[in-house]
Amino acid sequence: MELGGFVPRRISEILAEQMRIEPVIALHGPRSVGKSTVLRGFAEAVGGSVIDLDDVEVREAVEGNLAATVGVGAPVCIDEYQRVPDVLDALKARLNREGSLPGSAVVTGSTRQDALPVTSQALTGRLHSLVIWPLSQGELGGVRENLLEVLSGDVGAVVQAVPASATTRSEYVDRVCSGGMPLALRRSGAARSRWFDDFVRASVERDAVELSKIRERQALADLLGYVAGQTGQLLNVTAAAEKIGVSRPTAEAHVRLLEDLFLIVRLPAWGKTLRSRVNAKPKVHVVDSGLAARLLRLTPDRLTGIDPTSLTDFGHLLETFVVGELRKQASWLDEPVALGHWRTSDGAEVDLVVEYDDGRVVAFEVKASERAPGKDFRGLAQLRDLLGARFIGGIVLTTGSRSYTYEDRLHVMPIDRLWTPVPS
Repeated sequence: MELGGFVPRRISEILAEQMRIEPVIALHGPRSVGKSTVLRGFAEAVGGSVIDLDDVEVREAVEGNLAATVGVGAPVCIDEYQRVPDVLDALKARLNREGSLPGSAVVTGSTRQDALPVTSQALTGRLHSLVIWPLSQGELGGVRENLLEVLSGDVGAVVQAVPASATTRSEYVDRVCSGGMPLALRRSGAARSRWFDDFVRASVERDAVELSKIRERQALADLLGYVAGQTGQLLNVTAAAEKIGVSRPTAEAHVRLLEDLFLIVRLPAWGKTLRSRVNAKPKVHVVDSGLAARLLRLTPDRLTGIDPTSLTDFGHLLETFVVGELRKQASWLDEPVALGHWRTSDGAEVDLVVEYDDGRVVAFEVKASERAPGKDFRGLAQLRDLLGARFIGGIVLTTGSRSYTYEDRLHVMPIDRLWTPVPS
């Protein structure tokens, strides 16, 4: 898959809506994910300009004139604010003087705000954070995904509403290996591989050092590679520490750093009050399946094989791909949802549990096979029986073509239904 021209982002709509309510919006996400493009588009729409703190000359000018930088006009648009974190204090001073008016400022950053000690307490109660994830498959295809939105209603009706799928296994492999990083998608073959390598190098040698002043750059790079090999699986920090040759506290700190840089995402264990849940370890996912594939040196040609190793590798990458797509859709919903995985003492598991704000639950199991035998529903069935009426649907997502109901509130759908709009 290769990207052509400009791709409209769903987050742009959300940003415009939230700026009517919130004083300051912070757009966070991985480097090169499209934050600057979204910010420039917003600034142009409101007749403003962007202060780019990645530019050394601009950064030096801002550092010496913080009050003046944020003191004129609204909204103030600042790109990569973590380069001059004191700019948030300057914004706070302005809001204190003028009142916390909606639409005062929008800033972008490639690290989580709470990872920056200087800014973690700045603008408390007046800053709303939005995460920009890599491009979704719907954004790439120019359609508006709505699966997670419509599943909050009648799940069975949604299953019946979607047509059969014609997506082949090789097409799924291509999508998984391509991922959703815009600049990677504008390249192909060796050029795309070099881009991912440069992306990792810049994240480890520049961003990580600036954020935490770490000295073990190679250990951090090794840990990222290790996590890629564990993507879609339970995170064992002790095993990771032994593998890369560092202490467990150091490994844990490095895992947090990779999270802070939006390189990996920990998916927490869900359902702490359920008696059958015994394993509280999170699962770990590389933020982009294309990045994970490159870290593991897995190509479409290697993943299309039917040997056991290829099947296992593709299964883990596919889970990361699907969970990533659903995470993107969750970030666009009007109401907040909780995401997690579920695992029992007897080995039953559910790859992704989505809990809506009213307590209702829809759950997903991801399979790289074309069919879903009865054993694939084991975890979903146990969760259904434990939750009762709160459980509105469990879906096994496969690489097959059919959508159908297996039994009470348990269904099968092709994976590409994630980016096939469901008629409302």
